[in-house]
Amino acid sequence: MRSRLTARSARLVLAAAVVTALAATTTACDNNDTADAGSSATPSAVASAGSGGSDSSSSESPSTSGSTTGGSNSAGTTDKTDSGDDSKSGSGDGGKSGYGQSCGTNDLDFTVTAESRAGGYYLVTAKAKSGITCYLDVNTPSVSFGSGADGVASPVGQGGEDPIKLTGSAVAYTGISPKTTKSNAGKEFENVIIAISDNDPNPAELKLPDTANVDKPIVTNWSTNRAETVPVIV
Repeated sequence: MRSRLTARSARLVLAAAVVTALAATTTACDNNDTADAGSSATPSAVASAGSGGSDSSSSESPSTSGSTTGGSNSAGTTDKTDSGDDSKSGSGDGGKSGYGQSCGTNDLDFTVTAESRAGGYYLVTAKAKSGITCYLDVNTPSVSFGSGADGVASPVGQGGEDPIKLTGSAVAYTGISPKTTKSNAGKEFENVIIAISDNDPNPAELKLPDTANVDKPIVTNWSTNRAETVPVIV
């Protein structure tokens, strides 16, 4: 009877020991799971923080790049300003166009007035067009009434300065006598053709203040003194 009680007591003690062991194991497992859960949460948080740092750095980088681009645009504006200065410099050179050249007929403006001295003649005044500076290198102008040879004016050699500089308000004069004969012969013309030289490609046709009776016309040299340009046959 005692043996059975003893055996039963032993089994109860063994069963209690097993339950205790299982409880301990379960507790250990729970602790480990908790630790594992904590451990897995920590890398996740670190990864999140690292990702946030990367985003912050990325957001700053474009801003810095944009600032550099702005600097390039500023430099481009400076280049345009310099270009504008070059443009002004070119314009200044353009303002000197014609300086020092020989006068062509198309460089000059002409006026014609009727004068009564020496039996009547026409005074032609030549002035450089605005912005032109040129020189009358040819002493005597080429003058004709009409296209015929009998209408070409002969030079008489009066006056003359070589060369005459024309610019601004400076002027030169020449005198034209349409008729040097005493006969009633002659042709009538309302215009006179004048050129700086015989081979000038742009002669000017000037309206006369009255109708001219032309017969053996004459012309003086250019002069800055109008008194020297009264045409007479010496």
